[in-house]
Amino acid sequence: MKTLVMKFGGSSVGTTSALIQVLSIVLNEREQWDRLVLVVSALDGVTDMLIEAAGLANMGNQRGYRRIVANLRTRHLAMIEELPLGNSERGALQADIDRLLFDMLDIYQGMTHSSDRWAATQKLDASIGVGEKLAARIIAALLRQNDVRSVAIDTTNLIVTDDSHGNAIPNIAMSRTQIATNVLPLLERGIVPVITGFIGATRSGQPTTLGRGGSDLTASILGAGVGAQEIWLWTDVDGLMTADPREVDTAQIIPHLSYEEAAELAYFGARILHTRMLAPIQSEHIPVWIKNVFKPQKPGSNISPGSGRSELTIKAVTSIAGVALTADHSGSLSTISALVDQTLYENTRSHADVMISSQSSTRSFLCVLIPTAAGPDAIHNTHIALEKKLSEQAADGVWRVNTVSIITAISDSFDHRPQLVAQVLNALRNLPILGLAQGPSNCSFSVVVNSHYADEALIRIHELILNPH
Repeated sequence: MKTLVMKFGGSSVGTTSALIQVLSIVLNEREQWDRLVLVVSALDGVTDMLIEAAGLANMGNQRGYRRIVANLRTRHLAMIEELPLGNSERGALQADIDRLLFDMLDIYQGMTHSSDRWAATQKLDASIGVGEKLAARIIAALLRQNDVRSVAIDTTNLIVTDDSHGNAIPNIAMSRTQIATNVLPLLERGIVPVITGFIGATRSGQPTTLGRGGSDLTASILGAGVGAQEIWLWTDVDGLMTADPREVDTAQIIPHLSYEEAAELAYFGARILHTRMLAPIQSEHIPVWIKNVFKPQKPGSNISPGSGRSELTIKAVTSIAGVALTADHSGSLSTISALVDQTLYENTRSHADVMISSQSSTRSFLCVLIPTAAGPDAIHNTHIALEKKLSEQAADGVWRVNTVSIITAISDSFDHRPQLVAQVLNALRNLPILGLAQGPSNCSFSVVVNSHYADEALIRIHELILNPH
């Protein structure tokens, strides 16, 4: 049985016209595939509104969070009024929306009267997943109205995670068991499940979230669990690009990347792809396509086994924020590394997966990147927290903290074509480089620069992609 998993991101379900386009795509692919599984994000901008509301609840601002919830209710009800739904579907949907938002108000009320930080993170996860639940119910109703048997499913019953609230780690084996029990029987009956992305739950049933862009990870876990032949990620761009087009206006679509290249591209800053989404499907060799929901005829970008080494070029370049620490002494980095990891985890719920370090006889340098999934405030909060802890502990002498940028070139040819590294360094001549590292996957080469040199470094390396030697 040919099975396709399709994930629709927030920008592809944010308006009535976008939802009609989603319907068109589903109806078309239903004719091409034996089984379909849909994963949906919250409507564009909704998760940010929910995070803001939770922040207001934590501060005891009842009027503020109630205003946001009222705006969310108005937006979702206005959308279903515009959709081609029958009276019974529309009425049931309105009741579902009111119930979910009422339950969320209860959560916010509980946050207002709690000073427990750990409880607040739990309640935050329980509240911000409501956006996905609303979207899943709307899309399932739209499909049913168009003679597609469909049901909305919350992944709190499917994706089993640890208790790292805000950036939870899924237990793949337990999740696959839940998927086999709750999703496969629906597919065998010809039902199209519309499944919430981004959210999961601990073994005890406590709601969690998978971090920014976590719906991609949901799609890959489901793809492996149902034995999908392909996974398609629908967004509002034509595919993965050689650089962020907001930073480099000459960026181009990348037709194909290997799993390793795509994983490095995601980790070092590509916002379209979740950093951990490829791990569950790599051993299954399930190809992934990134496609534009508004231009479905375009091929998009393909991620699949096979290195594409015949190209022997740099595929992409990224820029991501980081925090660097320098000290005028040498010696062991174990204490400062542990402090950095602890501080990063306290502020982002992520450990320091990537550290770049170097030492001489008189100086030490340590750099850690801040994952994009941690949110826009993470770099500032981590910087401030590190300075505070260093001033309190005076760990291993005097360390200075600075915000930096990590510029990373992506190619699976670095291991057998070292001249690519030489080309990158030559392109950056006259720019001060604070540190550099080649990733153990041999698919990335990173340089650390002061933040005010980041744009120039990015553009220079991107020129190597446009005009390879």
